[in-house]
Amino acid sequence: MLEHEKETTFMSHVPHELHEEFPDQADALHALKMNNAHFAKLSEDYHSVNREIHRIETEIEPASDEALEGLKKQRLQLKDEIAALLAASESTGS
Repeated sequence: MLEHEKETTFMSHVPHELHEEFPDQADALHALKMNNAHFAKLSEDYHSVNREIHRIETEIEPASDEALEGLKKQRLQLKDEIAALLAASESTGS
């Protein structure tokens, strides 16, 4: 399998996407992305880190175990911030 074919095959489904992490909050995710610049930035950062982790885990991109663990911690921190903003938006009804 050629490298670009491998990437296409493995990248067709990336685990831990926000809509999978918060399946019951798709509308809130979309609304916050459109109306809250800070949330949109967090979402972009989460997406970027998540894709990088996926590339490493599928051996498309090399990285040390320490680098991978650091990225996973960063993803978790971003997810926690996103969850807090989603919870706040629900409590205020926005």
